[in-house]
Amino acid sequence: MYNNNHFCNQNPKKDEVEPFFAVDLEDVCNKHIRWLTSMPRVTPHYAVKCNDDINVIKLLAYLGAGFDCASKVMDLGVTADRIVYANPCKQSSYIRYAQESGVEIMTFDNEQELMKIKQIYPNAKLVLRIVTDDSNAVCRFSMKFGADMNTARKLIDKAQEIDMTIIGVSFHCGSGQMTSKAFVDAIQNARIIMNYGIKLGFNMHLLDIGGGFPGNSGTEDYFSEISAAVNKTLDEHFPEDGNIRIIAEPGRYYVASAYALATNVIASREMIDSETGNLKYMYYINDGVYGSFNCVLYDHYVPEPYLLAKNESSEKYTSSIWGPTCDGLDCINKSIQIPKLNIGDWILWKNMGAYTISAAVQFNGIPFGKPLYFMSKQFWDSVKAAFQTVPRKYQIDTSVIRHNSCDCSNEVEDDMLPWIPEDFIEDATVVTIQ
Repeated sequence: MYNNNHFCNQNPKKDEVEPFFAVDLEDVCNKHIRWLTSMPRVTPHYAVKCNDDINVIKLLAYLGAGFDCASKVMDLGVTADRIVYANPCKQSSYIRYAQESGVEIMTFDNEQELMKIKQIYPNAKLVLRIVTDDSNAVCRFSMKFGADMNTARKLIDKAQEIDMTIIGVSFHCGSGQMTSKAFVDAIQNARIIMNYGIKLGFNMHLLDIGGGFPGNSGTEDYFSEISAAVNKTLDEHFPEDGNIRIIAEPGRYYVASAYALATNVIASREMIDSETGNLKYMYYINDGVYGSFNCVLYDHYVPEPYLLAKNESSEKYTSSIWGPTCDGLDCINKSIQIPKLNIGDWILWKNMGAYTISAAVQFNGIPFGKPLYFMSKQFWDSVKAAFQTVPRKYQIDTSVIRHNSCDCSNEVEDDMLPWIPEDFIEDATVVTIQ
């Protein structure tokens, strides 16, 4: 929906340039449609922690998605039955807030948490989180959360002893999981634990298969492989006539590829490599690891720069790219081969929607990227038509949806210029590009 030339042709005053996100809302819509058609038995509950952009939350709420608990979604009128409090280790005041808000479903994975919930919220409906093999994930969680099979059985015994209600089992295969085997094994283990709970008299009717689904551009085949394996394993161990509600907590999947970050080169240094004698460069841009690039530190992400400068030279130099703060750790890329850049040049960073702005701070008082939203009116009208005439829960007539996700290599048609659906977007900013 936007292309490189759009960014190159911007001509703001040199001293008024700040980073910004180009947010492709069509990409978010298409991800939701693909989820519902790829895994129709699995209801998505968006993991708000991944990206808490209020307008993305509003869009997903409109499309009928559920949410992994956050107070922000309740402020939008999302009902408590669409929310799961999926943190296994919670602050007591948060449990109390969930109770006051009517959020009944929450996870646990240890006896101390079980006893804490018993004391604060004895009527809660509990979901037991089990450990998984997340060794192939970008971010691993099993070292911190999840009960092994033996511990899970003991926790069910304890819940029965103290008269707490367990309604199901959950797991998380790690954020950015790229293999289907982790999901297959976890679903099989969940069936074993649910059978044990049923044997003890619990009404086990909820399976939460967590998050971890890939969402970057170019990972579509991985998602197809995972969704096919999930469907097959669910049909085998949780057949449709078994009255089991199945949900998931995708975050990265929905937003990663929808966000592209545009940054500006604010300073540079030319140096001589002491070992080779060759020229090398240090570039400083107006966003860094304290801001949108915190994903470099906390999400193990290696962002790839797309240079938007109109530089005809193809000669490349060893370069490093740094953030704007005073901290020497504020480095985005220590060594990369790129053409020479000038102060004022733009750099575009794709796949920047997951675990970026939700964890950013304004260290040194330096702002991070502000979102600017893109969607064609024709696309939005087609989405509204589809979701108004077809039951939202699973089946959607995708033939009425015009698939035109962000591809920065394509030219932009007149009707694809920035446009905001005003009936649900709050405080949206449209960038006018000459």
